Amino acid sequence: MTKWLHSGRRRDLCALLYDAGELRAQSLKSRLESHYDQRIDPSSFYATLTSLVESGFLDRRTEGLADVYALTDAGEGALLDHYAWLSEQIGAPADEDDPSDHESVGDEAGERPPTDAPDLKD
Repeated sequence: MTKWLHSGRRRDLCALLYDAGELRAQSLKSRLESHYDQRIDPSSFYATLTSLVESGFLDRRTEGLADVYALTDAGEGALLDHYAWLSEQIGAPADEDDPSDHESVGDEAGERPPTDAPDLKD
């Protein structure tokens, strides 16, 4: 996995842009805050966008007074690679209606043991 994907915020921003095509920065920030259910510091948010642009994963263009962002081909490819990896780790159940198809993970209280999975939030 490329280093840029180590940040959950970067992945989430790319996922939002993958779905929307392109978004103004403020709309992108609002959608991410809604997803996280908390306010994001503007300077941190814009630093993340700048990092993604400088790394070649996002395009930025100016429309009036606003910056508009979209995924580049490299950004889309990295996001889809991460999605494929995540899908492999989680796995799709053979039959969602039959719980006996799923392996039991964790102790008797139903808690899952800690994993080496990446932290998906900053």
